[in-house]
Amino acid sequence: MKNIYDLTIEELEEYFLNNNEKKFKALQIYSWIYGKRIKSFDEMTDMKKGLIEKIKKDFKIDYLKIVKVERDKEVNKYLFELDDGTHIESVLMKHDYGKSICISSQVGCNMGCKFCESGRLKKVRDLMSYEMVLQILEVEKDINERISHVVIMGIGEPFDNYKNVTNFIKIINHPKGLAIGSRHITVSTSGVVPKILEFSNFPYQVNLAISLHAPNDKIRDRLMPINKAYKIKDIMDALKTYYKKTNRRITFEYIMLDGINDTEECAQELCRLLKGFNCYINLIPYNETNNMEFKRSKNDRILKFYDIIKKNNVSVTIRREFGSNISAACGQLRSKKEEL
Repeated sequence: MKNIYDLTIEELEEYFLNNNEKKFKALQIYSWIYGKRIKSFDEMTDMKKGLIEKIKKDFKIDYLKIVKVERDKEVNKYLFELDDGTHIESVLMKHDYGKSICISSQVGCNMGCKFCESGRLKKVRDLMSYEMVLQILEVEKDINERISHVVIMGIGEPFDNYKNVTNFIKIINHPKGLAIGSRHITVSTSGVVPKILEFSNFPYQVNLAISLHAPNDKIRDRLMPINKAYKIKDIMDALKTYYKKTNRRITFEYIMLDGINDTEECAQELCRLLKGFNCYINLIPYNETNNMEFKRSKNDRILKFYDIIKKNNVSVTIRREFGSNISAACGQLRSKKEEL
């Protein structure tokens, strides 16, 4: 039985038409589940009892279980248990412009990035769209506030679960869904080139971020196994096509790893690589874990790296550090639970 939160408005409209009902009932359901946040289909007072019984036979309205929450001043980290007993996590970040959530798209990850806790435990399965939607709904319920920005950058490679992720975007973007603006949604990929090209045709103005983390193939091969399949040149060529079609600025994420990718030479090489791109670089201080060999770059090294990029007239920011007092690394809360 399908979860009601898994359906786009178009899929719900098709369901009603196939059952000889008016398609506007799809909007009614969206208003009830996203607007009024009902817990049972029986609460839908503007629908006939016979139709409600039919809906109850065809769909469920189950939720995720919050197993654990770690809270800090500007961040909450959530561990969820799914129907099959597996676990995922989400991170709520509190900004001056609103509340942002980083959600997971898979249970585990097969990308195997050497610095990433998420990839240490391999992929179990893809998340369904509803399991992504419910991460937002459960966190909103917990904080009793609206989430305005969504980043698909948690456990998993979003482009390895393309259909469910794009359906999720359609659901949360819809005015009767969660009404989160396209430009407030960001998808992050480690560089799955065919899906970058496919995403260039996706008709929503969603932001694209590339987990680059190295200025050349030699370093990236060491850090990210996907680079053996899709070299940096392949990614950059795909991004040129993406930009021609969408005219949207691209974000490049760059985790700062001590002695690996944080030298002045790396900074200069990164500037040469990205010269002429409409982009900005997000430098990310590394969250160390006991399971990884890598160390966070020193602050003065990060600032020097930042200055070099700035002087080369490439837009750059240093990401604010969240969750220093909790399990900050992506996948860390899940791995603690799974390895008990």
